[in-house]
This record gives sequence, C-alpha cells and structure tokens, in this order.
Amino acid sequence: MATILFYLFAGLAIGGAIGVVMSKSPIGSLLFMVTALGAMAGTFVLLEAHFLAAIQIIVYAGAIMVLFLFVIMLLNLGHDYQKDLKGGAFAVLSFGVIGGIAGLMAQQLGSTGLEDGPGGAAIDAAMAEHGAVGAIATELYTTYVVPFEITGILLLVAIVGALVLAKREV
Repeated sequence: MATILFYLFAGLAIGGAIGVVMSKSPIGSLLFMVTALGAMAGTFVLLEAHFLAAIQIIVYAGAIMVLFLFVIMLLNLGHDYQKDLKGGAFAVLSFGVIGGIAGLMAQQLGSTGLEDGPGGAAIDAAMAEHGAVGAIATELYTTYVVPFEITGILLLVAIVGALVLAKREV
C-alpha cells in the first residue's frame, strides 16, 4: 500500500510541477504549486516525518502561497496575459536544466552509502536525545544557520521588490 501511495504522491508532485511551469494563468500556477507541495507533504508522511509534513503544509502551502497570491494580486498579474517566455526554447532549456539537476541528485544519492539507516548515526543519536523536532532544530540552527538566514533575507528582498514594482506614481 505504501508503494502505491508513493507513486500516487510522486505523480501528483510531478504533475503539479509541470502545471506550475506550463499554466498560462498565475493563479493556475499557484494552485498547481499547492498541489505539488501537498503531494510532497504526503510523501513526508509516508517517510514517517510527520513534523516535516505539517511544516510543509503550514509554512509552504499556507503562508508562502498566501504571500505569492498577495504579490500576484498586488501586481495585478491575473489580467492582460502576455506570452512572456513560455514555450519554445525557454521550455526546452528549463527541462534540460531540471534534467541536469535531477541527474546530479540521483548521482549524489547513489554515492551516499545509506547502510546506516535513513539519517545516519549522528541523526539517530540526535533523535534519541532531543526527539524529531529537536534533531531538526539542532541541525537547522547550528550547521545550516547561514543558509536559513540567507533564505529569510531573500524573501524580504522579494517582498520589498514587489512593493516597489507595484507602487503607483502620484
């Protein structure tokens, strides 16, 4: 049953990701992205990472999608559709880049040696000591604190940029 659910969630995630890129409407792209993020949350549940699944729904499918919807409405992108960069050479280039990234990820996963279990000995020890949330927080706020802060700064810059673009001249 878990295998069937995995393939169902994987198909939904891939279909949602393709829908994000191919949708002609920004609102449609947003809804396809919510579908892809929901499918990823389902995959996390199958991996028994319930905290990550909840965070995926609350933070990404909830807060970030509301932020994207706010920016779309603020910039009035739902009207006067223009072709932009969709289709043609841009689509071929996009799928080429995505294929390259997928190949690099597959190569990396193939060379990681997961004989010790899904998290390795260090993660298993942190899980035993702090629990699932504590193990994630320990890694996030020690090893990955700089990328975490840079992501926050990038989101802030994106919001300020959207507000500057949407500001009307008086």
